[in-house]
Formats: sequence, C-alpha cells, structure tokens
Amino acid sequence: MKERSDVIAKVGWRILPILMVCYFAAFLDRVNIGFAALTMNQDLGFSASAFGFGAGIFFLGYVLCEVPSNLLLVRYGARLWIARILITWGLLSAATALVWSPGSFYLVRILLGAAEAGFFPGMIFYMTLWFPREYRARMFGTFNIAVPLSSVIGAPASGLIIEHLNGWNGLAGWQWMFILEAMPAIVMGVVVALFLPSSPEKAGFLAEDERRWLSARLEAERAAQEKTERFTVGRAVRDPRVLLMCLIAVGLVMGTTGIAIWMPQFVKAFGLSTVQTGFVAAIPSAFMALAMLLVGRHADRTGERVWHAAGPFLVSAAGFVLAALSSDPLIGLVGLTIGAAGIGGASPNIWIFPTTLLTGTAAAAGIALINSVGSTGGFFGPTIIGWVRDATGGFAGAQLVLAGAMALTACAILLLGHLMRDMMRGGVVPASRSAQDTAQESKA
Repeated sequence: MKERSDVIAKVGWRILPILMVCYFAAFLDRVNIGFAALTMNQDLGFSASAFGFGAGIFFLGYVLCEVPSNLLLVRYGARLWIARILITWGLLSAATALVWSPGSFYLVRILLGAAEAGFFPGMIFYMTLWFPREYRARMFGTFNIAVPLSSVIGAPASGLIIEHLNGWNGLAGWQWMFILEAMPAIVMGVVVALFLPSSPEKAGFLAEDERRWLSARLEAERAAQEKTERFTVGRAVRDPRVLLMCLIAVGLVMGTTGIAIWMPQFVKAFGLSTVQTGFVAAIPSAFMALAMLLVGRHADRTGERVWHAAGPFLVSAAGFVLAALSSDPLIGLVGLTIGAAGIGGASPNIWIFPTTLLTGTAAAAGIALINSVGSTGGFFGPTIIGWVRDATGGFAGAQLVLAGAMALTACAILLLGHLMRDMMRGGVVPASRSAQDTAQESKA
C-alpha cells in the first residue's frame, strides 16, 4: 500500500480550515474576557480576585460536562454535536453582555463552560479519525494556531470595539465586544452542520480509491496499536499514564488560559492605552503561533516527541522568570513573548501521547478525561493570578507562579516519556513505509 501524502493534504485543506475557524471562535470567546476586564471591572466594581474567580469558574461547568459531552459526540457524530456546542456557547457568550453583578457573572461563566464542554477533545478525537499518527503533530499544530490567532486578531479588535463603541446605543464598549465576538461561533455552528464530513467513509470530496486507502491506512494503524495494548473506557480512565497526562494538561491549560486572560493586564501595566494594549498584546501570540508550526513540523520530521514537548515548557518558564524580574517594559515584553512561544511550541505534541496510547471509544473517553482534568488549570491559573495580584499589588509574583507551573509540567512530560519509552519509539511510522508493513512488523 503506497503512502498517499496527496490524500492527507487533500483532507487537511478540506477540514482543517473549518476546525481552525471554530477553534478561533472558541478561544476568542475565552480571551475577550481579559479585554473586557480593562473597563468592565471598573464599571461593575469587580476586584481582581472577583474577576479572576469569575474568569476561572468557566472551567467548573466545562469540567463537569466534558466526558459526557465527548461520549455523546461519539454516539451522535462529530458534525451535529460540534454544531450544537458552537451555537449554544455563542448565545451564552453574547449573554455575558448582560451581567450586572459578581453573581450573575459567575452564573453566565459556569453555563458558558458547560455549553463549550467537549469541543476541544472532540476536535482532537475527530482529527484522529482522519490523520495517521505520523501527520498528527503538524496537523494538531496547524489547528492550534487558532489559539494565538484569536489573540493576534482578537486583541486589537477587542481594544478597538471597547474604545470606539463605548456608549453606542446605551451599551458599554465591553458589552458590544461580547455581543459582536459571539457571532463567529453561531455562524460556524451552521457551517459545521452543513459542511463538516463525519468520517472518511462519508467524505464526498475524496475519490472512491482515496476513501478506501485512507480508511485502510487508519484501520491498519489502529489494529497495530491495539495489538500492542488495547484499552476499554474503564481501563483508560484508571491507567497511571493517562492520569499523568491529566496533570500535564493542567499545566498546559494553566499556561494558555493564564496568559490569554491576563496578558492584556500584564501589557497594560507597561502604561499603555486600551488600543495600544490590544496591538502590543498580539505580539506574544504571533510568536506563539510561529512556535506551534515550527516545533510541530520538526517533531513530525524527527519522530521525537518527549523533548519537543518538555523543552518548550522549560523555555517558557525561563521567559516568565525574565518578565517577572525585569523592570524594563521592553525586556518584560520579550519575557512574556518567550513564555507564550514556549507554551505554543509544546502544545502540538502534548496530544500525541494520548492518541498514541488509546484508540476508539477509549480514546474519546480518555482524551475527554485528560482535557477535563486539565481544564481545572483554567480555573486555577486565572484565580491564583488574581489572588497574587491583589496580595502583592503587581504581576511579578503571578508570572513566577506561571514559570513554576511550566517547569513542573516539563518534569511530568519527561516522566511520562520514560513510562511510554517503548511505545513512543515505535509511535512514528515513516512516510516511506506502508501501513501494511507496520502492521506486519507489529505482529512479528
């Protein structure tokens, strides 16, 4: 069976743009809360602790509904379930414009988290249905570019909306921001329902021989993987390696949400206006996107995963230490940029570990569990940063907390790599070799 990189490219061009725009909408609705805080906190009388708690409590609803949502995705199909997620969270994101007190803010954030639950692990699981393992880091990396792009585009846009629409038709600028930036999620819900194919077997954009090749390629890989180790849902959620992946995901999400939600305030502390903050806050996100691409492609090319995940986290920790210890705004921005880029470089390879270990429904449940537990980092990150900010009166302590979390995450990845060393050595199938050869070698 000859390797068909042309088919993989065709699939990538067909489904990745849809997934990326969906993920862009998801993270736009997460990071805009950080820009809202620039004026919303004063308008509503929120302290840094109250805002941090409300920003983080989103993940309570998210965590509670994550695993059930992903199992329902498997049952009803990715297309319909992802469309449902997009539309409901878009509506609730727009409803954030109506909050008037800490209690109402917390309620909307919890409901928003419940509505979005299952989206990210559903995307990861969906991509495993289309892309063989040797292509996944670059595909995951390309998909993840939507995260920093949501800041590169969303940060200036949010600043401009808040500044120029403030008071229009009686609404504050932060209220208009929530309403307008919820629209992409709702629109993409309709797009997904109409245009996202459910599986390779139902892919009308592929020729019959292309569908047969891709299905056989993925099935051979799945069979070889399960020959080595087969998981049930129950076993997957109890496996020590999966639990270690959960801790790694906590660190990843703590870093991504911590910088996404607090980056506008980190940057505004340099003495910038709201519009200036929007443009400057986009710089770390741009380098984050570049790191995702470069590290993901290099990892696929070399086949090495562990240091491609742990190394960038160590670099990120160094960046946050630099930002915390510097009194110069330019050096502080360089430190924040290094911190963000390190997290971006690590992220494509994090999800190679569970998709190497798990298959089928066990993969859906395991990935959902990992992302669900990991999402608690989205609560702890913003909340701890808010507490430290109130306690110290500055952001240096908060940046040191992020540095420590990134360093610990790197150590956890190195331990996981040791526990999975045999599987990770055999986890990459060079593109020049066929899936049949791989399956035969596994049997031997």
